[in-house]
Formats: sequence, C-alpha cells, structure tokens
Amino acid sequence: MDKNSTMIDLSKATFIIPIRIESQDRLRNVITTTAFLLENFKTNIIIKEVDSESVFLRDALPILKDILDVDVDVKHIFEKSDEPLFHRQKVLNEMIMEADTEIVVNYDCDAILPVESYTTAYRYILEGIYDVVYPYAEGQYQFQVKATDEIVSHFLQTNDHKHLEKHSQIHTSEAGWVQFFKRSVYIEGGMENENFKAYAPEDKERIYRFKTLGYNVGRITDFIYHLEHVRGENSWFTNPHMQSNMDLWDNLQSMNKDQLKEYYSNQEYLKKYNG
Repeated sequence: MDKNSTMIDLSKATFIIPIRIESQDRLRNVITTTAFLLENFKTNIIIKEVDSESVFLRDALPILKDILDVDVDVKHIFEKSDEPLFHRQKVLNEMIMEADTEIVVNYDCDAILPVESYTTAYRYILEGIYDVVYPYAEGQYQFQVKATDEIVSHFLQTNDHKHLEKHSQIHTSEAGWVQFFKRSVYIEGGMENENFKAYAPEDKERIYRFKTLGYNVGRITDFIYHLEHVRGENSWFTNPHMQSNMDLWDNLQSMNKDQLKEYYSNQEYLKKYNG
C-alpha cells in the first residue's frame, strides 16, 4: 500500500518550526519531531534555522533520509547569523508570512502530541469552532521525556507513545510548545511580539492577548510530550534580556482589549509584514 494513502490529511495546515541546534539532544529532538510529523501526516512543514552554519542540513537531514520511508518534504530556510541570541519571535513571524494555508501551527521542535490531538485541533479550526487551539490541557499534563537515541528510535518505529511515557515524569503544562491558529487571526491579533527577545514569557502573553482580544481560544484535554534538552541563554532565565522581557509582560498583562489593540496597532515590527 502506498504510504501516502495511510497518512492523515492535514494539508490545510503549515507547521512552522524555528530552530537553532545548539546541542546533541536538541539535534535528536529536531529529527524525532520532524520524522514523526512526516510519517503520520500529509501536511506542510517550514523549518527556519538561524545560525552560523546549517546544522540541520549537515547533521539532521542525512539521518532523516536514512530513517524515513517517505520523502523529507520540508521547506528548510537557512539564515546565516553569528548573533548568539535566537530571536524566536521574529523567525516565527517570517514563517507565518511564508505560509499560505488556512491554519498555521506554531510548533516547538521538542514537542510531540498524541495523533488525535493534531487531528482534533485541525478540525476545530477548520470547522470554525475555535480560532486558536492549545492541543493539551492546563495542569499536570506534561510528560517530561528523558529521551535517548534508543527510546526515540523505538517510538518512531512503533508510533507508540508509551515508549516516551516510560521514561518521563509528569509536570505542569500551561501555554507554550504548540498552538494551532487560524492564520488570518494570528496576523490580525499581532502575530508574535518581537519586543520579547530570546527566552521570554511570550507564551503567557500570547494566550492572554488572544483571549483578551475576544478570539475563541480552546484546549484539548490530553497530554503533551516534551523531549528534554540542555538549556542555554536561548531557553532559560540566563537570557540577558530577561528583565526587559518581564517588564514588557508586566505592562501587557495590565492592558484591556482596547489598550492591547492600540498597542499592537502601533508596533513598528508589524509594519514590515503588513506593508
């Protein structure tokens, strides 16, 4: 049977995945999540990598070609930069504009969901039930996975999430990792706030903003799997911009609907996307 005939159709969605591969475990995570998406779904994937060299092309792509029995059908964009801090919000915005599907999925390269969560979130957006979907529940719904090459290999071979669960601990989940957006809503609501730099509370601000602006934000009551990784300045509180990021969040969370609309209507970074 043709592999494509057994894949789940998510062709009206684009998964946008910003990456900087700074460690071996992050490399494994990028390979694992990309392979999982490609093996299960007929969809669109944009990976944008900003780094001094393309680790994805050098190290990840050959392994993906080796382990997959489907084409590595990914749009990979590389931007050369020697800047030590990874401006994830800017990279996401560039990919939102690059996508041309009705649904855009802001996707963390360390995240895996149950297959049903992807399909349910997709359907919720297409059917107009929600404008934004968080495909996991709030609370003790995160599996923090202490992955190894062997563990992720078994997972990819079997598609059985129990291989991840057996090497996990339960932790809290709130607002990061993955969000399914109606693309027009994402753009209308201000996209990603580029005034947050590197690691920041932008996840908290994003859900606060889209709820406050009156969009229909929903959740799926299930777990998310986070493949753990070492944390540097781009993924921890050691980020040198942390204080200004926190000050911005303090300011934004005090705003009501009209104030948020006013704030986002005057952001310089949005002008380059809106013409």
